[in-house]
Amino acid sequence: MRIDLEGTTALVTGSTQGIGLAIATGLASAGARVAVNGRSESSVQRGMAELRAAVPGADLIALVADISTAEGSATAVELVPDVDILVNNLGIFGAQPVLEIDDDEWRRYFDVNVLTAVRLTRLYLPAMMQRRWGRVLNIASDSAIVIPTEMVHYGVSKTALLGVSRGYAKEAAGTGVTVNSVIAGPTHTKGVEDFVYELVDAALPWDEAQHEFMIKHRPQSLLQRLIEPEEIANMVVYLSSRFASATTGAAVRVDGGYVDSIVP
Repeated sequence: MRIDLEGTTALVTGSTQGIGLAIATGLASAGARVAVNGRSESSVQRGMAELRAAVPGADLIALVADISTAEGSATAVELVPDVDILVNNLGIFGAQPVLEIDDDEWRRYFDVNVLTAVRLTRLYLPAMMQRRWGRVLNIASDSAIVIPTEMVHYGVSKTALLGVSRGYAKEAAGTGVTVNSVIAGPTHTKGVEDFVYELVDAALPWDEAQHEFMIKHRPQSLLQRLIEPEEIANMVVYLSSRFASATTGAAVRVDGGYVDSIVP
């Protein structure tokens, strides 16, 4: 299967590293023009340099903006007015006992993990519907379904994102535009490495730390390892393509079998 996204423009939020950068790289490899987003000029330029090293000649747009704010979203629309593929990847996570999470922290998680995607979809979806083609993809998490005791606020924000995706998919019904969630399982990123070491002995070598983390904190995983960002990106690229034209309103799992369910 050869996926060709030539002639499309993609915006991937939070795409200077980790899963976001892997998704941006995958979309660029398929021929899309890609807006790389981060909060600082240095992080965006660094991400674009990594992407160009992986995809020589990639057509990229530098989008320096705190996309979690209304002002940042307005900057996105100004710099990238026409988007065919919107990937709402930006998110925050962290461990905290649920009884210690105050109102402000709950609001912060919903502002970043939910309202950012809501706002950008509201801004870009109408034009996609008018053009009769487009893709909106929200990067969710297994934590949306299997709420982790150590970060309930994160899990609940991702649960909300699944509902947001389904609702916008209904709004786009019959237009040729699809809206889906991608349920990412435990994935190997620098941020997750830091998170792992919050929960296991910081003196352990990475391979041992990862193994202990999976056994103690993610024992449901059938993969029994962290997922690589490129494996998440592969699904996003497919769902962005014309091959996925009949998949919409769905929560598609790339979770290594973590969620104990026989339905998607």
